[in-house]
Amino acid sequence: MTDFSYKPTLTGELVVLRPLDEGDFDAMTAAMADPEVTRFTGSRGEVEEGPYREWLRTRKDQTDRLDLAIVDKATGACVGEAVLNDWSPEDESCGFRILIGPAGRGRGLGTEATRLIVGYGIEQLGLHRIELTVFAFNPRARRAYEKAGFVLEGRLRDALLWDGERVDNLYMSVLAPEWEVRSTA
Repeated sequence: MTDFSYKPTLTGELVVLRPLDEGDFDAMTAAMADPEVTRFTGSRGEVEEGPYREWLRTRKDQTDRLDLAIVDKATGACVGEAVLNDWSPEDESCGFRILIGPAGRGRGLGTEATRLIVGYGIEQLGLHRIELTVFAFNPRARRAYEKAGFVLEGRLRDALLWDGERVDNLYMSVLAPEWEVRSTA
């Protein structure tokens, strides 16, 4: 593995993952404005149009991360993003995050998008470890991650204070040998 400079298009039965770009601005800002998305990601604050458009425009130029739009094959609409980031080439590892707006929830799109990008990271890029965090008040996401092979590793207790509620942050990962066993079973 050299870097993340190549930006693939990954196709599943339900979704297409393609490079995220400035044309996804409206769909992504709508998804990020959703109260469920802001709660489950712990996001606070507004997205500023100019800086965010520029950020989207530069995703294709990044060699240390992979930002893919999640496109619902049934509608052709961008419903979110799947990202490999925080790359550590020395450790053959990176982080993973996913965001899906209301139009993409409850139909297995997130589970499939997770499997596609994790499979790409391990099988094509040669990653050994992909890790993520998920807040404990998001059991739907945790189930999707478990379906994709992620295993609970630990917890940061009371890591987030959201609307007066203290919430744990759960650490999960999938390792290449575990992924290989799942993909051949």
